[in-house]
Amino acid sequence: MASRDPVADLRRIAFHLERANEATYRVRAFRSAAAAVSKLSEPELTERAAAGTLAELSGVGDVTARCITESLAGEEPVYLRRLLSTAGSDLQGAAATLRDALRGDCHCHSDWSDGGSPIEEMALAAVELGHEYLVLTDHSPTLKVANGLTPARLRRQLDQVARLNDALPDGFRVLTGIEVDILADGSLDQEDALLARLDVVVGSVHSKLRDESPRMTKRMLAAIANPHLDVLGHMTGRKVLAKGDGDRGHRGGRTRPPSTFDLDRVIAACLEHDKAIEINSRPDRLDPPKRMLTVAVEAGCKFTIDTDAHAPGQLDWLGNGCQRAALCAVPVDDVVNTWPLDKLLAWTSTHGAN
Repeated sequence: MASRDPVADLRRIAFHLERANEATYRVRAFRSAAAAVSKLSEPELTERAAAGTLAELSGVGDVTARCITESLAGEEPVYLRRLLSTAGSDLQGAAATLRDALRGDCHCHSDWSDGGSPIEEMALAAVELGHEYLVLTDHSPTLKVANGLTPARLRRQLDQVARLNDALPDGFRVLTGIEVDILADGSLDQEDALLARLDVVVGSVHSKLRDESPRMTKRMLAAIANPHLDVLGHMTGRKVLAKGDGDRGHRGGRTRPPSTFDLDRVIAACLEHDKAIEINSRPDRLDPPKRMLTVAVEAGCKFTIDTDAHAPGQLDWLGNGCQRAALCAVPVDDVVNTWPLDKLLAWTSTHGAN
């Protein structure tokens, strides 16, 4: 039996662990093993497998060594087979229609802020999922706990994204962006000149989430009116119970109630300024709640369905958002990341022109 590619199998296991929101240390074990094995020639790898010395390699443990040996023998690793057998069921009906219509993801993070993987790794995972674009939205400077990007670091990131796009497959593009913190006065936590350079700006509240409703409402209205903002991210800031610790800085098992604000005024502002409301697909967020989402749908708002991914496998969480969107009858045409790239960028460019 012909051997399989052990590096690909290890990376696929890591992807599905991330997709299942499993603990970071488990994911890291398989990605570290993949990195270690990729440095060896095929004869050396085969020799070590035959001698039972794979686990002596730095970054390879007993479990990953067993997966490598099975892969070299032409067998699908048992660990991978078990993951695939317990994966979630396929989407049905309107949720499947929405998922098929999505062309990209407007909210993800890399290891430049609090994500766990390089930009290129996130981009290649998006390519494998069939995306046409991926918006890179690392955090802004005030969010120090998430290693937010200073203006200087963001400028360097823009240069790196430009170089990366030259090397990526035709038909796919990493879009420049940011998840900019909405500060206490409603201003956006980055230089205006830099925000104007970005393809997509997602704005989110990360601090003082228990502000009284009038103050939070004023804060959100100011951000929505800002011409640089395109998408209002995870609008209530809530956290719901989720399995595992998922990724650095996003520990499962912690809950947080939604912020309080005047929903009708926030929705009216999104309509007035033609801004989108994010349907956040993270299993520990699922934000906004369905009752709020239904009100926004009935008002005629635009939406994005995003993963807020902090690891490659989490880019496959879009189904969570599609299921919620389908339950609330979100029209496909009102989801801006179902649009072709040129239409999406034309829409975001109108905001900066205001």
